[in-house]
Amino acid sequence: MMNGKKNWYIVDGYRPPLQSGGDSCYEGHESFMVLNCNEVEAHVLIDVYFEDRDPVVGIPVTIPAKRIKAFRSDDVDILNGLKLAVGQQYSIVFRSDVEIVVQYGRCDVAQANLAYMALMGYSE
Repeated sequence: MMNGKKNWYIVDGYRPPLQSGGDSCYEGHESFMVLNCNEVEAHVLIDVYFEDRDPVVGIPVTIPAKRIKAFRSDDVDILNGLKLAVGQQYSIVFRSDVEIVVQYGRCDVAQANLAYMALMGYSE
């Protein structure tokens, strides 16, 4: 049974800063949701690419069988100490040994009308 892909690409990683002088009570954030529908755990390697420096590759994450793991882009524990700063553009790749599904979400508080977007990355 096919329930995903082994490689997922999220090209537009970016956590917008608060608008100057804004009065929003919401915190901007990004989240990654990784779904493993398999009977076995998924061993995932995360690669992060930047505009102005070398990539950070091979960050290991394990997703238990028949579970979802959701984490934010500022979770340095999941990202093995890597800090993705507010306002920093990056792309992220998930490479798994079994088929998974990856979704990306962003809460943008850079404007008076807060916006939320969720998308599926490119997969193969």
